[in-house]
Amino acid sequence: MDASNEDWIIDAGDVVIQKRVKDGRDSLQPLDKLIYCLWVADYGMRNAGDLSAAEDVYPPFQDEAEQLAKGLNLPLTHSAFSLSSAELERQYFELFEGVCDEIRASQGK
Repeated sequence: MDASNEDWIIDAGDVVIQKRVKDGRDSLQPLDKLIYCLWVADYGMRNAGDLSAAEDVYPPFQDEAEQLAKGLNLPLTHSAFSLSSAELERQYFELFEGVCDEIRASQGK
């Protein structure tokens, strides 16, 4: 795995969390919300090895990520979060790099 994407999601997630705390969830842009959903999924997968911890942190993370990715025209991210929870868990680390790269590329648009 590319350590830069692992570092990026931690840093980008932290920025979004700080915005969320300061200004409220409703102030976040769709891309910020998607980054938060990915951060939640990553937190669960890296710390607990599954998505149950992610669901404890933010229950709608997967459905919201799927909808946001569709609206932001991010097909790989949409496809990943459209998987069943069990399948997303199985494929998470294989999909992680592509999802991060797609989201990061959309930040410059």
